[in-house]
Amino acid sequence: MIQELHDIQTSSNAIFTELTTGETVAVSFGNDPAAITATKQGVALCDRTHWGRIQITDSDRLRFLHNQTTNNINKLQPGQGCDTVFVTSTARTIDLATAYATEDAVLLLVSPNRRRQLLELLDRYIFPMDRVELTDLTDTTVAFSLLGPESSKLLAQIGVSELENQPYATHKLIKPPPYQGGDEGGVRVAVGSGLASPGYTLIASASDAASLWHELVKAGAVPMGDRIWEQLRIEQGRPAADFELTDDYNPLEARLLHTITYDKGCYIGQETIARLNTYKGVKQQLWGVQLSGYVAPGTVVTIGEEKVGKLTSATETESGFFGLAYIRTKAGGEGLKVQVGEIAGEVVNLPFLSL
Repeated sequence: MIQELHDIQTSSNAIFTELTTGETVAVSFGNDPAAITATKQGVALCDRTHWGRIQITDSDRLRFLHNQTTNNINKLQPGQGCDTVFVTSTARTIDLATAYATEDAVLLLVSPNRRRQLLELLDRYIFPMDRVELTDLTDTTVAFSLLGPESSKLLAQIGVSELENQPYATHKLIKPPPYQGGDEGGVRVAVGSGLASPGYTLIASASDAASLWHELVKAGAVPMGDRIWEQLRIEQGRPAADFELTDDYNPLEARLLHTITYDKGCYIGQETIARLNTYKGVKQQLWGVQLSGYVAPGTVVTIGEEKVGKLTSATETESGFFGLAYIRTKAGGEGLKVQVGEIAGEVVNLPFLSL
């Protein structure tokens, strides 16, 4: 089923690579400039099937996930969703995930390099009295993202208009003929591209992957490889597992404020996060850095002789080199002139963290 999708992508000049986690991903379609333009003026289509999809079912599903992550999951009604962060007991970041509540489940979209770790973590916290079941849907489903200002118009072309102007992570199972009733078949369409770019996330059965991809491209979406996704991620400031989301940082430092509910009650890492917020204990924060040249991630950020931070990601963009870095709070923020190794840089704000 996935091979059929890869075959149709290959016909569009897809170049594939295998990740260390074992998943195969299209890194480019040989059209990177056109794909970037589509995210700004039209619609780009990115295959995110290598991301993990975990389903949580049974009657305690909301309470269970509520107790494991930073956002208020208990308040979610079917058709709603939110971003939330998995943290350690000391509030160190594990992953930024998106939770979609349905009538009888919660569907989690998680980073490709965190799926197995999160499945093990969640399973560890299921106690005998908990009515919770976990199912890994990654191999039986696909995930695509539409990115760009014309995304709503493109969806309307294929008969999906109910989600336009709805809040982030609002979602609906679209069931075109011949699908009838139930939760089988169809495509779950959710508001939000996964980045700061306007768009939607689509999750469907692997058996429908090739036909769905074909339909979206036929409607005008420009295929976009993972290489451009990574460039946009860094430009827009979405923190990623193993780069900005590690044992060295917490969600407040990562500026994931929209994922934290302070009055939700006890959850893993809650005491540390509450204390940091109450006593203004955030000593560093994630920022963008416009660079005058390429610098490798891990390079120290300085002002004069003083170390003020560390670069965590870097990429080349249309307007030069750009990176993400944690900068000491006392050093300053937007507009700060810094040195990253031998390269000059200026600290800038990030669209994803300003939503």
